[in-house]
Amino acid sequence: MAHNPFSARLAARIAMSYGPSVSYIMLIRVAILFFRPDIEDVDHRLTDRQIAEIGDKYDFVVIGGGSAGSVVANRLSENANWTVLLIEAGIDEPALSDIPLLYPSLQRTSVDWQYKTEPSNSSCLGFNGNQSSWPRGKVVGGSSVLNAMFYVRGNRKDYDAWRDAGNEGWGYEDVLPYFIKSQDMRIPELMDSEYHGTGGYLSVEHFRSQSPIVESFLEATKEIGYDEVDINGQSQTGFTRSQGTLRDGLRCSTSKAFLRPIKDRPNLHISLHTHVLKIVIENGRATGVLISKLGTIPMLVKAEKEVVLSAGAINSPHLLMLSGIGPADKIRKAGVKITKHIPGVGQNLQDHIAMGGVTYLFDSPDDSNPLGLGIVLPRVLTLNTFIQFFRDKMGPLYRIPLGEVMGFVNTSCFGFVILSSLHMVFPLQLQRRYRLAGRSVIYGNSWG
Repeated sequence: MAHNPFSARLAARIAMSYGPSVSYIMLIRVAILFFRPDIEDVDHRLTDRQIAEIGDKYDFVVIGGGSAGSVVANRLSENANWTVLLIEAGIDEPALSDIPLLYPSLQRTSVDWQYKTEPSNSSCLGFNGNQSSWPRGKVVGGSSVLNAMFYVRGNRKDYDAWRDAGNEGWGYEDVLPYFIKSQDMRIPELMDSEYHGTGGYLSVEHFRSQSPIVESFLEATKEIGYDEVDINGQSQTGFTRSQGTLRDGLRCSTSKAFLRPIKDRPNLHISLHTHVLKIVIENGRATGVLISKLGTIPMLVKAEKEVVLSAGAINSPHLLMLSGIGPADKIRKAGVKITKHIPGVGQNLQDHIAMGGVTYLFDSPDDSNPLGLGIVLPRVLTLNTFIQFFRDKMGPLYRIPLGEVMGFVNTSCFGFVILSSLHMVFPLQLQRRYRLAGRSVIYGNSWG
C-alpha cells in the first residue's frame, strides 16, 4: 500500500489530541466531585438491590431501566398496592453524562452496549470494515444518557398511521395528553402552549449556551421562506433552536427525571448489573424471569401480574428469541426450544440516516469572540470555560456540539426532510438527491 502523508499527519494530530482531551475530562470529573454537588446528586442516586434483597415474586417485573423502562417503573409503582422490580444490566448514570458538550465521549464506553452494524457494500464505506457503531445505553436511563438530548416527539401522521393500522389508542390525539403530562416545559414562550405541560417529571429547555452563528442560521432560514416554529407544536414545518431534555442546562435523562425522585418508594426495587437470561412462559403466559446478577447463580423471579419487556430495539427481540419467541428457523438454529413462532420478532429494524459528507469548514469573521462563530474544541476546552462552568454555571460546556438548530422542511415529494445542522444552511437542491422510501434525512454539520 502506498504511503499517504496526509493520512499520517492526520493520525499524528489525532493521537496528540488524546492526551490533553482525556486529562481535561478527568479534571472535570474531579471538579464535579468538589464543586458541583447538584451534578453529583448523592442524596438521590439509586439504591441497588443485591441478589439477597430481591424478592421471589413481584406484581410487575420490568426488564430494562432505559428510556421507557424508567417511566414504566415510575407509573406502575404509583400504586402503593403493587410491587415492582426494575432490572437493569448497566450501572447508574455517570456524572459526566450531565454535561451536554461531552455527550460524544460517552459512546463506546462501559455505559454503551457497543453494538456495530453488519458490514455493508452500500453504506459506512468510510469506516473500518464498512461497519458503523450503533450506540445503545447500557445504563439506567438507557440511550437517554448517551443521546444528543434533542426533544422531538415525532410527526402527527406517523401516530395516526399506527392507529389506522389497528393499534387502537396510538393516534396523535391519544398520545398527546401523555406527552403533556410527563413534561415540565421551561422554555418561557412555550409554557402556556396547549401542546406542552408544566410540573411533569421530564424537563425541557433550550440549551443554555449557543454558538454565535445560530442567530445567523435562523435568519437564513427565514430568507428561504421558513418560520421559526415550535416543532413539537401544531405544525413541524420550519426551524427552531433545538429543544432539549435538560434541567438547569444539564442533561435530564429518564432516570434523572422518573427514577431519582421516587427511589425511596418501598414497593419499588431496582437491581443494577443484572441480566435477564430468559422470560419464563407457562401456558402461553409470561410468569417470570430468570436473572443473573454479576455472574451469580441464575435466580427465578415470578411476576404475579405482568412482565414488561422494555430492553430496547435490539435487546428486546434478542431476549424474546432467547425465550423461544420469534422466527422458528432462527430459534432452532440457536438451539433454543420454540415457545411461539412469531416471524416478525427482530424484523424491520430501522434507524435515522446520517450523511457526514455535508460538512463545511469556514473562517470566523468575528475576531472579537475568542471561541469563534462555531465550536472548535481547542478553544472550548480551556481554563476560562472550566471556570465558567464550575463557578458561574454557564459557558460552552452547556452547548451541544451538533444540531444547535433543527428544522423540518417541505419537499416536492411525499414526506419531509429533517435538517439538523450545527451551523450552515445548504442549498435546498441537495435535499432532492437523497431519498429513501419517499423520505429523506440529511444532517448538515459545520465546524469552524
